[in-house]
Amino acid sequence: MTDSRTTAPPPPSTPAPEPTATATAAVAAAVTAVPGAFPLSEGDFALVVIDMQRDFLEPGGFGETLGNDVSLLRRVIAPLRAVLAASRAAGVPVIHTREGHLPDLSDCPPAKLLRGAPSKRIGDPGPMGRILVRGEYGQDIIDELAPTPGELVFDKPGKGAFHATGFGDALAALGVSRLVVTGVTTEVCVHTTVREANDRGYDCLVLEDCTGSYFPEFHRTALRMISAQGGIFGWTAGSAAYLQALAELTELAAPATA
Repeated sequence: MTDSRTTAPPPPSTPAPEPTATATAAVAAAVTAVPGAFPLSEGDFALVVIDMQRDFLEPGGFGETLGNDVSLLRRVIAPLRAVLAASRAAGVPVIHTREGHLPDLSDCPPAKLLRGAPSKRIGDPGPMGRILVRGEYGQDIIDELAPTPGELVFDKPGKGAFHATGFGDALAALGVSRLVVTGVTTEVCVHTTVREANDRGYDCLVLEDCTGSYFPEFHRTALRMISAQGGIFGWTAGSAAYLQALAELTELAAPATA
């Protein structure tokens, strides 16, 4: 959190010391990204994991019943597990979201509810419980990426993480200004979240191999849209570049916190 206290400047006879190269390097690293380097500063970013739910990713789940190839989403699991592990070890705040609705569907507008074939709509019985209803087995996050104690989880009735949730308040409480965004699907819930985050003043880095879509061309295009025109919505990079920068940041910060 930002310290609201103010400190009087030193008198002219005792100028403040110039920061050393070590002190400057100890607070920041940079991810090699498109359209340019994405800075990581200690305590100034959070990892966001969007909708890695059984309904979307598990064989036999809701996504597959709609005719989708869930293996395209499951490719995200392995790199995202590595990103989660490294981020947790480095003390990076982790926030998860789950798309889902109240059991009475009062938070699901007709424009969203009345889509698709009858018997395969939100709230209908599915192979893993009622489809996208909070508390059902299928609505929860897959075991491989399950939140650990203390990590925030927000159930969202819309596609974006900010709509009708406490997500924005949580970011404000953390005092972060940058988000590392992962999850599914790239062109829908990830994109909606990044667009609104950009409007709210957050810098977003979307990890290419930690996001996915049932439609590979949508995934590729969605990533290009984020970083186009000098980063109109944010930055994109592979998880390896993020992990390298995180390791550098952790190493540089260690002497200051030892």
